Amino acid sequence: MGASFSILAEGSNGSINGGSAGLGDIPESCVACVFLYLTPPEICKLARLNHAFRGAASADSLWESKLPTNYQDLLDLMPPERYRNLSKKDIFALLSRPVPFDDGKKEVWLDKLTGRVCMSISAKSMSITGIEDRRYWNWIATEESRFQAVAYLQQIWWFEVDGLVKFHFPADIYTLSFRIHLGRYNKRLGRRVCSYEHNHGWDIKPVKFEIRLSDGQHFFIERYLDDTLHEVDTYGNQKRGCWIEYKVGDFVVEDSNRATEVRFSMKQIDCTHSKGGLCVDSVSIVPRDLKVLRRRSNKVI
Repeated sequence: MGASFSILAEGSNGSINGGSAGLGDIPESCVACVFLYLTPPEICKLARLNHAFRGAASADSLWESKLPTNYQDLLDLMPPERYRNLSKKDIFALLSRPVPFDDGKKEVWLDKLTGRVCMSISAKSMSITGIEDRRYWNWIATEESRFQAVAYLQQIWWFEVDGLVKFHFPADIYTLSFRIHLGRYNKRLGRRVCSYEHNHGWDIKPVKFEIRLSDGQHFFIERYLDDTLHEVDTYGNQKRGCWIEYKVGDFVVEDSNRATEVRFSMKQIDCTHSKGGLCVDSVSIVPRDLKVLRRRSNKVI
């Protein structure tokens, strides 16, 4: 992609096939048709080449195609004065930054590469057994969470975390994952250090992760969060001292005009043993193939 931009830049100041015409002579309508097949970052880079490209890159019709069909639902989460009289390009830029809702306990945004909807849900919006009792749970302030705080479990017998979100998701296939961390971490002399003094119980019985949707879709997995025989998870991630995203499942949204209700949970309620030493940060809901597309894009660029 970098080489392509260089060629275009040369053509914009020079000629084509030895003639006097250049890229600046291409009609904006033609440029806009090409831009429909490009990603927002690519469009913004090409807009720097000349006036025609800059004009085509600002067209409302172009950016309307990059926005999800129900982008107004995202705008409704913020005061009208924030988006009133904005162009579609500026609306895309506005929505590509996190939009908090539910008193800041949830965030939704558009992926800058694809314009598809992503969401993150804080542990503070979830129902956590024993969360009010400081003998079991504590809230830890941290810069490692987009919500600036995570729930830390010291010890408990009945472990249950439940959450719910009801939202007008655009039609797509989404992946739901829990973001958790074994061990308590902090900074000491500018370095990140972890303590595992409370870590126990996660290698005895697996944790059950579950999703239920209002249309009947249902998924669950069971995972051992700690296993001294295997220091990495099935994806090759270090289990202790690192944030791990446990994928629960993929669900399908077919009707963006109707709100989709998603219930999710993680449980280990075998009361024959206690467990502890776990941080619960958030739940993410993102398009299924988003990470693959972003990796491919980074390689091209």
